[in-house]
Amino acid sequence: MSRFPKITETFVLHEMIEMERLGHSVEVFPLQQEKAKVVQSDARQYVERAHFTPAFSFAIMWACILMLLKRPLRFATTLGIALYANLGSLRYFTGAIVFFPKSIYLAGQMQKAGIEHLHAHFASHPAFVAFVINRFSEIPYSFVAHGSDLHRDQHMLADKTESAAFVVAISRYNKKMIVDVCGEHCEEKVHVIHCGIDPSRFAPKGAAPDVGIQTGPLRILCVGTLHEVKGQTYLLEACEILRSQSIDFRCTFLGDGPDRSSLESRVEQLDLETQISFLGSVTSDCVREHLLQTDVLVAPSVPSHDGRREGIPVVLMEAMACGVPCISSELSGIPELVEDGESGFLTQPGDSEHIASALRRFYEEPMLRSQMAQVGLRKIASEFCLEANVEMLASRILETRNR
Repeated sequence: MSRFPKITETFVLHEMIEMERLGHSVEVFPLQQEKAKVVQSDARQYVERAHFTPAFSFAIMWACILMLLKRPLRFATTLGIALYANLGSLRYFTGAIVFFPKSIYLAGQMQKAGIEHLHAHFASHPAFVAFVINRFSEIPYSFVAHGSDLHRDQHMLADKTESAAFVVAISRYNKKMIVDVCGEHCEEKVHVIHCGIDPSRFAPKGAAPDVGIQTGPLRILCVGTLHEVKGQTYLLEACEILRSQSIDFRCTFLGDGPDRSSLESRVEQLDLETQISFLGSVTSDCVREHLLQTDVLVAPSVPSHDGRREGIPVVLMEAMACGVPCISSELSGIPELVEDGESGFLTQPGDSEHIASALRRFYEEPMLRSQMAQVGLRKIASEFCLEANVEMLASRILETRNR
């Protein structure tokens, strides 16, 4: 993965934990070490044994020199592919230059460690590094295409896909996009495996309300990095609409990010400080506790100006597993999880009035929340269970080894 341990990528951590629970040995090779203020308790064991490497070192330089002398043609052709395929993308071209030397070094380290399969999270830099490692070690690899790593930039995607043993798309939407870019001959190589959650960690919050009216304020929760792509500004506008309609509510934001100061300033401008609070970065255990105390989760995702867009936010799965109905955007793979009018409501990205309308329905119809929660629980159990989905991934890896 790009960075570890990253508080917003707990789905990677939980996948590793489940993979080891199934009896497989997992080694962690982050491209960079995240200087995190908040670290998941379960991540500490992996941090202690992770193979962190500097951006550049004498060992990396020496590995490159030896490889150039040993396999000059492979060295030249691989570097040529990396640079040529990423022409036109400053981010990926720069990443190829930065991570190419480290990739050669990691190829040797993985061979020494006896790695039998390399699995990269994200179709961006991690998949590029996996591509290079494979070229110099012949260790088979796979990668996962999530959200912005796929939607924002598709440079070198065809090369990565064609040389991979297989590719995981976290949604049918993502698979279609990969096939559209890479060609129909890649379709059988791309497998849809959803991210999942552990039902034992996120369980229903208890008995559903048996009354037809709201008692107390509507408790709204929004979880995620405070960034344009998450669309939190539109939830603030929806909250302003709710206040104008005399709807009693409390809205809590969990997460931190570059937009925090602007969002807090917006709350002050709207004079909503008593109804809206920002609690910063928290662990998944804290997210669970908040979910057990909320009425509705809102994930108002939008495409960002620089081309980012989400895949399927894992917090939607966590909320539905806790029996909390959701409001989210009709965007990317989200409709594959949240079925509009069944397990929650979907709005057009950036439609604050529609978000407010959905919130008002949940406020006025508590039983509707209960009904949708039950549909959501069934959806999670059938398609978004961590154990079942990791077993699918493990099976794909084993099939690769047995070829």
